[in-house]
Amino acid sequence: MNRRRFIQNSTLLSIGSLSSMYSRAATINDVGPIGIQLWSVRHAMTKDSMGTLKSLAEIGYDDVELAGYSEGKFYGMEPLEFKKVLDDLGIMTQSGHTKTGVMNPEEKNTMINNWEACIRDAAIVGNNSLVLGWIAEEERTDLDSYKRVCDLLNKCGELSKSYGIQMAYHNHDFEFIDFDGVVAYDYLLQNTDPDLVKFEMDHYWVKKGGANSIDLIDAHPGRFPYWHVKDMDDTTERFFTEVGTGVIDYKTIFHKRDTSGMKYFYVEQDEFRKGIQPLSSVKQSHDYLEHLNLG
Repeated sequence: MNRRRFIQNSTLLSIGSLSSMYSRAATINDVGPIGIQLWSVRHAMTKDSMGTLKSLAEIGYDDVELAGYSEGKFYGMEPLEFKKVLDDLGIMTQSGHTKTGVMNPEEKNTMINNWEACIRDAAIVGNNSLVLGWIAEEERTDLDSYKRVCDLLNKCGELSKSYGIQMAYHNHDFEFIDFDGVVAYDYLLQNTDPDLVKFEMDHYWVKKGGANSIDLIDAHPGRFPYWHVKDMDDTTERFFTEVGTGVIDYKTIFHKRDTSGMKYFYVEQDEFRKGIQPLSSVKQSHDYLEHLNLG
């Protein structure tokens, strides 16, 4: 099947997800559709993916960002099987995380090994973006390391774009390390093609790294179409907490969504305090955002 026909067929497959999503009576709110990164509930997804997805749908999450793709399967399911599960629940998936594969070159369907197959699978389930979600410590030792990351992002972004899928990079705090006067995150922004590579801004990690989301958005308008929304508690540990209960001013940040070019965002919480149930936590974050007044 040629690339153009593949894109056409994948688009048709995605229509069902979109129709299902918008046929549900979504609550009108100031921030728009509220998505969730499934890394937040990764342990529950491993034990009971169907039940977990159903619970997320009941909370009100209509869009899930994937973090469970490995060698051609999503959470252990073939792409069409997984897509049917989402469609049946009225959930869509616009984005998925991927990996370079540098630390495990034999693994298939990574950015360095059979990348096109990863793109095709992403298109089948409905993704319109693929995000490099993490680079290992060995991949970021100096600016030369980041140059290799930039080159790989540009190369993979060119191929993914031919399938209608946007390549992006997700930050943590380590990108804000200074290498002889050059901040790694600035280097990534300056050495990736703005058309081929966008950025998924994780506002928690930006703050943890000592930077400022507003300043970055103003300096690079339109470069951050995807966001991770999580909060930071008011302790010396600066641990993860539910959105709206910490120190990050999301009301001000959401006022920058147009400048940012924000298309969609995902609630994510990497870890939870002892005794906190992840599903209860992500419900609290959802409910806060659903009622956040930006006026």
